[in-house]
This record gives sequence, C-alpha cells and structure tokens, in this order.
Amino acid sequence: MTEDRLNTTGFNRVEDEDIELKLRPARFEEYIGQEKIKENMQVFVQAAQGRGETLDHVLLYGQPGLGKTTLSAIIAGAMNARLRVTAGPAIERPGDMAAILNDLNEGDFLFIDEIHRLNRNIEEILYSAMEDFVLDIVIGKGPGARSIRLDLPRFTLVGATTRIGLLTAPLRDRFGVVHHLEPYKVEELATIVTRSAKVLEVGMTPEGAEEIARRARGTPRIANRLLKRVRDFAQVRYDGIITQDVAKISLDRLEIDPMGLDSVDKKILFAIIEKFGGGPVGLDTLSASIDEEAGTLEDVAEPYLLQLGFIQRTPRGRTVTRLGYSHLGIVPPAPVITTNEQLTLQF
Repeated sequence: MTEDRLNTTGFNRVEDEDIELKLRPARFEEYIGQEKIKENMQVFVQAAQGRGETLDHVLLYGQPGLGKTTLSAIIAGAMNARLRVTAGPAIERPGDMAAILNDLNEGDFLFIDEIHRLNRNIEEILYSAMEDFVLDIVIGKGPGARSIRLDLPRFTLVGATTRIGLLTAPLRDRFGVVHHLEPYKVEELATIVTRSAKVLEVGMTPEGAEEIARRARGTPRIANRLLKRVRDFAQVRYDGIITQDVAKISLDRLEIDPMGLDSVDKKILFAIIEKFGGGPVGLDTLSASIDEEAGTLEDVAEPYLLQLGFIQRTPRGRTVTRLGYSHLGIVPPAPVITTNEQLTLQF
C-alpha cells in the first residue's frame, strides 16, 4: 500500500471512507426511518420527473447524524442527477460561490452542508440563483464598476443545517421543500445496526443490536460508530459475535451508559448538581466549570439531555430535573418553600 493512501496515524483512510460509503443506503427503499419525509420526497421526485422539470430546492434540518447528507444523495440519485457537495464554512468568498454555481450542469444537485454558516455576502448571491437561475457579478470597483448577469442551468439546491433559526428569512423562504428530521426510535436504529453489521460482515444477535440501538441517542451515525467499536471488542476479547452481554460490557468500557449518556453528559449533570446546587447556571459558566466549549454543550450534549428531560432551560440558566437526579442515583433536594407559600399552607 502506498504511503499517500495512509493518514498520519497509519490507518487506511481510503478503506475507512469506503466502509462509511457502504454503510450509507443508496435508495429510498434502503433508507430506514423518516417515513413521512421519504413518502413526500418520493411524490415530489415523481412529480418533477413527470413534468420534465428539476426538483424544487430542498432544506433539511435536524440534529447532527440523522442522515441529511445521505438523504440528499438518495434524492439526487432518484432524479438521475449529479450531486455536487460542499459546506458553508468552505465557501469563503463570493467568487467561490460564483465558481461553484457556474460549474453546474442542467439538472445538477448542489448540496451545501451547514448552510447556516454561509457569509451574508455569499448568501445574497444565492437569492437570484435559486429564484431566477441567474448569477449577478460585479466587475470593477468604484464609479467604473458594472454588473453582469449570467444565465445558470436549472439546478436543485439542497441545504442542510442543524440550526435553522440562524438562516435568514430571505434564504429560508426560497426553499420549496422544508423537512425536519426527527431522532430515530430504538427499533429503527436496531434495524440500521443489523444492516450495518451485515455490511461489516460481523455476527450479531438481535439482542446485541437492540443494546447498541438503545445507547445511540436516537442517531444513526452514533449507532454505526458504536457498532464498529463493539465489533473491535468482540473480535479481540470474545468470539467475534456481538451478543447483548458483549455489547453491554463493551459500551460500559466506552463509558456509554444504558440511556446513551457519555462522560461529557455526566460531567454536565454532576457539575450543575455539585457545583451549582442543581442550578440554575448559565451556559458560559457551566462551560468554564467543566472545560468544554459552550458550542459543544449547546449543540451536542444539551439537546439530548433536554429530550430525556434530565435538564431544563430557564430564563436564569440550566437546571437538573428530578429525572436527572434519579438517573444518577442522587436524591434531589427538597424544594424551598417561601414565606408566602408557608402562610398559604397554614390557611
């Protein structure tokens, strides 16, 4: 194997990428979960094909790892179209965006991940491109500057974001199809893990798949990541078969508890309880107290803790709920009764 096919840690990067691609479904029939979105998108695809038109622009939003990129590739494949992939942070200048748009062919799909991170000047180029399929370019500066309008082929823009609230209204309103991807159920994740195990050629019992699915935080990407790590333990420490016991022992060693909480999640809960009396505590203060970035807490850990009902947001900050205390095996403090409440109770 040549050196350029190895990353700096010695792992086969190309092979790892090939495995990731194999784990991704390629057709609507293989895509598990998000049933309403699948049904709707199939209708939209068939209607567009029947009229001989390009598909309307699509916006997919939801937490990371739910399959926005995979679904985009499936939609493009169903339309027999080429898919161009980029990301909001990678487009630094308006000229970059203009070059990408100018390179598109009729019917192409342009997928922009993290579209909420596009620079506003770059975003404005998309307005006319999405609506009128034209590209407005300004040549020169000062009094001698002039605007040139170039025609673009009809294309479909697929935007993906984890924070739809950060999209400006003019951009958001130009998407004709908007879908919210929901977290997956345990049964759906177990089906995904079972399919992935077959792709990876690893033996697994239904109970082993369910154990991994329960700890995957409702996210296929996490489920597949846990599967690959449990596979390592099964290969080295056991007979290569992922049973429920093997999955439990392996995930416990990875500090993933039965509800899917990892070490960072528990650091958050323990910090709020032990350092701040159960809360409320502000995000920046909490971030500093556990030495984690505020963005990581807000975008990665906090949404799942909120879904479980282990924490809640208040105007004054984050607090741990009774469910959170119960999960950690800690007795919650008795509620403080004010003087007015005491007088009310006396009467």
